[in-house]
Amino acid sequence: MERPDVAPYDALMVVSFGGPEKPEDVVPFLENVTRGRGIPRERLAEVGQHYSLFGGRSPLNDLNRALIAAIEGELSGTGVDLPVYWGNRNWDPFLTDTVQRMRDDGVRRAACFVTSAYSSWSSCRQYRENLYDAASAVEGAPALDKLRHYFNHPGFVEPVADAVLASLAELDEDVRAGAHLAFVTHSIPVAMAETSGPPGSPLRPAYVTQHLDAVAAVTARILEETGMQHPHELVYCSRSGPPQVPWLEPDVNDHLETLAEEGAPAVVLVPIGFVSDHMEVVYDLDTEALATAERLGLPARRAATPGTDARFVAMVRDLLLERAAVERGQEVARASVGAIGPLWDRCPAGCCPNPRAERPALCGADA
Repeated sequence: MERPDVAPYDALMVVSFGGPEKPEDVVPFLENVTRGRGIPRERLAEVGQHYSLFGGRSPLNDLNRALIAAIEGELSGTGVDLPVYWGNRNWDPFLTDTVQRMRDDGVRRAACFVTSAYSSWSSCRQYRENLYDAASAVEGAPALDKLRHYFNHPGFVEPVADAVLASLAELDEDVRAGAHLAFVTHSIPVAMAETSGPPGSPLRPAYVTQHLDAVAAVTARILEETGMQHPHELVYCSRSGPPQVPWLEPDVNDHLETLAEEGAPAVVLVPIGFVSDHMEVVYDLDTEALATAERLGLPARRAATPGTDARFVAMVRDLLLERAAVERGQEVARASVGAIGPLWDRCPAGCCPNPRAERPALCGADA
């Protein structure tokens, strides 16, 4: 079997948010996440209590370990001989340490898969800023290329659609046909959402537009499979800003209250904004939102995230091979579903600006 060509890359790096792994890590981790925002330590300690429900640790690092193991298996099983590294924004293994390790291992150019599928400052450009910081801190750092957005890649959309179908099947037959679908993602400030995507682009506000495109692709698949058009809405969780700053709404719990008032027979919570079951899923949805639904007497199920679904893992390999071919100057077929189509390899100039101050970032036209 001919080995797939991954040149010019000699490594793949999985880039993620990071999470605490023991109780004493929680507040220092939250300080890393909120640095520069002036949030009192007492408030961080209060938020940190969420982690106590899960042994004082986030599930995210373990989920990333499982994803990386699956990616390594996918690469080796398809003849791709490439080491896989892992770097986090906010907790060990930190990006700078990983970039240094790659440099020490002789890596010269790495493709970066970010565990965030959508465009905004916090979900894309901030990672690019962190990559710049890490590369700048390491003399002789390898070149780093971020793989493209994948919110509309079939390897992401199809597992989500199948998870919704599975959750609908778990509902009692007398409420299943009328069940609502609540597609949930992380809320961000309205101002950040409005500037997501390239300036002057019809894609703006890209964060919401991309989510709605993914939602449309999933609901089209549900209609095709079941013949039913379920009522659905994009809703939000995990708001963390001051009350005077507008954030995207409605909150998922407020939405559940509305559904109950309107007599909805059931609801499926679909974490469309997340690739795995980290804190925003296991706390905000599995703990808080499902408790709200139970209090309201509203039958509810939570659909699975892609996690280590074989199609999602294969998508990472496909994005890697696609970008490698592009860098070699070859024409490539880019997989996507929905109306938007595949997006750019390098973020356009002015895309998703930092809301506090302009900062340099890798992997874009304005890098």
